[in-house]
Amino acid sequence: MSLDPRDPIALTQALVRCESVTPAEGGALTLLESVLRPAGFTCHRMTFSEPGTPDVENLYARFGAAEPHICFAGHTDVVPPGNLEAWSVPPFAGEIKDGILYGRGTVDMKGGVACFAAAALRHLAASGGKIGGSISFLITGDEEGPSINGTMKVLEWLRERGEVVSDCIVGEPSNPEALGDEIKVGRRGSLTVEIVVHGKQGHAAYPQKAENPLPKLVRILDRLSSAEIDGGTRHFEPSNLQATVISVPNRAANVIPAEARATFNIRYNDTWRRPTIEAWVRDQCAAAAATVDARYDLAFAGTGDVFLTSPGVLVDTLSAAVKAETGRTPALTTGGGTSDARFIKDLCPVVEFGLVNKTIHAVDEHVPVSDLVTLTAIYERFLARYFAGS
Repeated sequence: MSLDPRDPIALTQALVRCESVTPAEGGALTLLESVLRPAGFTCHRMTFSEPGTPDVENLYARFGAAEPHICFAGHTDVVPPGNLEAWSVPPFAGEIKDGILYGRGTVDMKGGVACFAAAALRHLAASGGKIGGSISFLITGDEEGPSINGTMKVLEWLRERGEVVSDCIVGEPSNPEALGDEIKVGRRGSLTVEIVVHGKQGHAAYPQKAENPLPKLVRILDRLSSAEIDGGTRHFEPSNLQATVISVPNRAANVIPAEARATFNIRYNDTWRRPTIEAWVRDQCAAAAATVDARYDLAFAGTGDVFLTSPGVLVDTLSAAVKAETGRTPALTTGGGTSDARFIKDLCPVVEFGLVNKTIHAVDEHVPVSDLVTLTAIYERFLARYFAGS
């Protein structure tokens, strides 16, 4: 039986059956190319590399050359299924039971990819291919991995080609309870910091001959963790800092270590930008270190600064489509983790809207087939309104 790519249920099943655990392509991008190319999309497959990271395959497909240009972005890579015996169905079988489609990636985010692909193909069929603009898909195989050889490098490739994208929808699962709850119109920035406090190794029985870095590290962490970074803003909750790792280079109970390390992560709102939040960390560490005479080094890492997409054509049109199909007025939110929208925001206005995220990365990840039908209808209605406005 041949696959009807305008059927989001069948397309989701087909994608789930591609075992595309990061960084494996698993046939998922090949499948998408096979249904988009016959519909008139110009498809580009590209593999990017970086020393120390796995090679990653990506797909960029575009229909049309005019503006406005709406891009749907997402990923077909998935996290490992975990303990196979804990699943009630095989994780890559794409089985439907009692109206529920099970499988790794059904929600995060092969279901979303299938829905926006099906919606685009339906819209092209309904309009006879005369849409008054362009539709594209930016699909990576690196979102669940290092996020180095995926969306970020595809965007560089687009800039080099001089391609202009007007707006973008990332089909990540954005809804906490029901389809239509939320549209993500921004994300907090994420900054990871490692601090190394230096001491002098020695015997625990002779502390006067050593310098213990652990109490000094704890004092610095206490100041950082107890500080109120800010009170939040109109669109963002208060910034927060969480210590995640503490380590020393020895396991002996009678040895004072030569150094102590800690890692912490800050999710920061639009009070800050990357340089200013780094400066805040430096000031807090310096103040705490001065009270205990600590010698230390800091290292900063993180991809993606805070961003907010203001109301406009993209937000308003998508909100109206969600309301029309679900009866819900979606809240415009900025919470949660991060996504490839953190890269796309430098190219064009971007929002996130997809399925309900309750079972992402879980055993027996699943989605009601009715949600796939509704999400496709939302995307299809969005496209009709988006191009009608042009």
